[in-house]
Amino acid sequence: MKAYIASLINAVALIGLSLWGYFSSDNPSFTALIPTAVGVILLLISNGVKTENKVIAHIAVLLTLLILGGLVKPLLGAMDRGDNAAIIRVGIMILTTVVAMVFFVKSFIDARKKRAAAQDS
Repeated sequence: MKAYIASLINAVALIGLSLWGYFSSDNPSFTALIPTAVGVILLLISNGVKTENKVIAHIAVLLTLLILGGLVKPLLGAMDRGDNAAIIRVGIMILTTVVAMVFFVKSFIDARKKRAAAQDS
């Protein structure tokens, strides 16, 4: 899988699952929409990630890393409340975010090897 596809899947998961959590909550908080905002941004910059624009790819990685850290507290809160639906939603968001990070790192390593091979030629 390419990094941009993993990022697109992550963006859709962040948007869909956080909106589901927000609208299914008895007392929704606007902070529940942070993953939605990050997902929308990732969706908007996905073409730059696809064309391997270094600046946009690094922005996407930074946003992905920030949302990964930001999802820890909601997961812990859902676990404290015993809210299984929220645990599953946040767990899926974390999983897609980790997968996206793995593919970003892999793409950066591949790009570095490609540049090194081109310099050696």
